[in-house]
Amino acid sequence: MKKLLFTINFLIISTLLIGQLPSVNIKDMEGNSVNFSKISNNGKPMIISFWATWCKPCKAELNTIAEEYDDWVDETGVKLVAVSIDDARSSSRVEPYVNAQGWEYLVLMDPNSDLRRAMGVNNVPHTFLVNGAGKIVWDHNNYSPGDEEELYEKLIHL
Repeated sequence: MKKLLFTINFLIISTLLIGQLPSVNIKDMEGNSVNFSKISNNGKPMIISFWATWCKPCKAELNTIAEEYDDWVDETGVKLVAVSIDDARSSSRVEPYVNAQGWEYLVLMDPNSDLRRAMGVNNVPHTFLVNGAGKIVWDHNNYSPGDEEELYEKLIHL
């Protein structure tokens, strides 16, 4: 067991130190398999936000960003990838919620928490900023109103 935990921690730390996105297969909302390491934004930055339908701060963060998202895209070319960690019991709520909110984000599903573990996400919301080269350059845990302004400042400096 200690050996397994050491190996898992080593892989997480290696991934974060290198800063590359992990090669983990997750699903899109239609159930198609997506290798997360293949997601890119053609040399432009990406925001990766881990969230869940049962997480009020997650929904507050993503809904607040949605209000500014079109402007952010126009200014920086950013792409937001919202990764739901809803499990089998709650994953059926993801698509109706996303559709009701009108999010223009790419929404992916991580029901087994494979990507969550690979990226060292312990709680949600957890937001990462990835530069145009695909390297993680900033991350933030939790959400308080105004945190999106810090994210925007980091984004425009890329």
